[in-house]
Amino acid sequence: MHIVSFIAKQLPIAEKQIANTIKLLEEGATIPFISRYRKEMTGDLDEVAIGEIVKRKESFETIEKRKESIIGAIGEQGALTPDLETRIRASFSLTEIEDIYLPYKKKRKTKATVAKENGLEPLAKILMEQREEEIVFVASKYINEQVATEEEALQGARDIIAEWVNENEVVRNKLRKIYKRKAAITAKVIKTKKEEEDAQKYKQYFDWEEPLHKCPSHRLLAILRAEKEKVVRVKIGIPEEEALDCIDDVVIKTNVEACTDQIFLATEDAYKRLLAPALATEALNEAKTRADDDAISVFAENLKQLLLASPLGQKRILAIDPGFKSGCKVVCLDKHGDLLHNENIYPHPPQRETTNAIKKIKSLVNAYKTEAIAIGNGTAARETEFFIKKIPFDKSIQVFMVNESGASVYSASKIARAEFPDYDVTVRGSVSIGRRLADPLAELVKIDPKSIGVGQYQHDVDQTKLKNELDSVVMSCVNKVGINVNTASAPLLSYVSGIGEKLAENIVAFRSEHGALTSRNDLKKVPRLGGKAFEQAAAFLRITNPEHPLDNSAVHPERYALVSKMAKDVGTPLKDLIGNKQAIADIKLKNYMSDDVGLPTLTDIIKELEKPGVDPRKTASVFEFDPNVKEISDISIGMKLPGIVNNITNFGCFVDIGIKESGLIHISKLANEYISDVNSIVKLNQQLIVTVIDVDMERKRIQLSLID
Repeated sequence: MHIVSFIAKQLPIAEKQIANTIKLLEEGATIPFISRYRKEMTGDLDEVAIGEIVKRKESFETIEKRKESIIGAIGEQGALTPDLETRIRASFSLTEIEDIYLPYKKKRKTKATVAKENGLEPLAKILMEQREEEIVFVASKYINEQVATEEEALQGARDIIAEWVNENEVVRNKLRKIYKRKAAITAKVIKTKKEEEDAQKYKQYFDWEEPLHKCPSHRLLAILRAEKEKVVRVKIGIPEEEALDCIDDVVIKTNVEACTDQIFLATEDAYKRLLAPALATEALNEAKTRADDDAISVFAENLKQLLLASPLGQKRILAIDPGFKSGCKVVCLDKHGDLLHNENIYPHPPQRETTNAIKKIKSLVNAYKTEAIAIGNGTAARETEFFIKKIPFDKSIQVFMVNESGASVYSASKIARAEFPDYDVTVRGSVSIGRRLADPLAELVKIDPKSIGVGQYQHDVDQTKLKNELDSVVMSCVNKVGINVNTASAPLLSYVSGIGEKLAENIVAFRSEHGALTSRNDLKKVPRLGGKAFEQAAAFLRITNPEHPLDNSAVHPERYALVSKMAKDVGTPLKDLIGNKQAIADIKLKNYMSDDVGLPTLTDIIKELEKPGVDPRKTASVFEFDPNVKEISDISIGMKLPGIVNNITNFGCFVDIGIKESGLIHISKLANEYISDVNSIVKLNQQLIVTVIDVDMERKRIQLSLID
């Protein structure tokens, strides 16, 4: 099967679209570039569809690689026949391919291999023929130096039969169907762990059982984490009697009891010793894969929303990393996010230097012409917010609470050390808080996405798959927004289509040596940035106050000549065409259609001419928590509180209500109707009014509702 046919069978996409997409991918094009600038080739596929093609392409290549490995291994044994090779090549199921390979797989010394070495394979074959009624007499003929009795001979034959049953594809597939329908996952607490404090968070799984196919991803991952931490033992099982009947239906062919009694013993051994452990592991792995995919999908959607959160923009910001005993670290940033000043204040216990702290903050706001204040939402956050809001500034200053998850990770990172080699982690962390307010995307790309705090069991899922998915999300967001090539950091530039880490460093070095780039063509002067990288990256990089008016837009340089022709045809200079809705309305798109430029591309060009380089993100707005709520003891059932969604899971969302503990809105409390997707109701950073429906003081848990 060709790769295009393989993918077309799995996705509702035409083969031509798939073939053209694969061609572009193999030429080195990125998903953002293909979806935005090659719409005619792909039939206007979006990033999601192209991403699915990429995953299926990787799956196809994995299967092909495995097939070649297996064919080579069987060939080395001299056991590869034309029919066997044809069968392997025709299969596109890794499970089926592994089943075919199982009899040829090199084995360690097993009961069956020992029995074969003792000359008992012919006896096993006689048993499997199921015609011999004097089987004990027949077994006596196989007594030798290694086999002392008839029973030992029959035991060895049964060991061989058990291995044959284990390798029987029909048996394995029939059992798989039972596992799919009836497998149950069971968790039992390890007695020595039952009373341990750390184990109590898994208390609900101390004696748990449910159908595996009904176990939601978050619960399965929680159970497996409990097992990993040696709190519970986990088993996957199916009804044993049904499993044995299933095997016997395949293996038993006659009613000659002398043989079938032996085979019954062999099949039971095969099931308990070989099949059940292998297929239970297989079923659990499949369930784990689905759970991983669900968790990664939730994490990816949360990350996307966080990266595209509203920026305040280029403002002079005073940022505070709050604290009690160690004080509050204060930094002043200019509109580009550069550090101007840093110092500590101590407005809270135990020092309570409130008056001095007020004077310092007022002085800094005036000296550095501060336009907004960012406060990290960690320890002492609300106290610091109250303190700041009491200060009588000479002008109106907006105060924002900023999610500081991952700021400490950034402050100790190689990137932070390179940016601020002369400052300690506290200064770096405060700078990160301020920059997050100005532009969340530009700052968060410097942090490992797993550390940002918007995932669901992110440390328990397939780490390679998670990294690939999150990298794709970051790249998508960066290219969706577009980047100022003259102000972007190397980490931010590295996510631009076609750039990567090395070219990003080269661009920053080029800026440092030659000054700001004045046109997109200057990119061609950057060392090692060749024609392919320019094609992929140029349209996603913006030049402010450029030489060419389209260099600050999402129009690709390859279409500049086309846009110039449009301007000429409507009798307007190109620089005057941009933003001129009346002149743009006179452009007749059909006059510019060609083999490689169709309506999708032309429509995008017109949108960009109307509003060039518009940031798709909304502007940040001030949010205020209930000033009467400072800790969990201030909360009571029935209260209505303002909150911000700070994490989304499959089972609901968590809401920051201005205290240390976030409240949970269970999925059943999001709406007066059945909800299958939490993201259909709420989004990350969404501002809500929630109702408190339960407060568990002992466990520090708050239940909230959106339903009146």
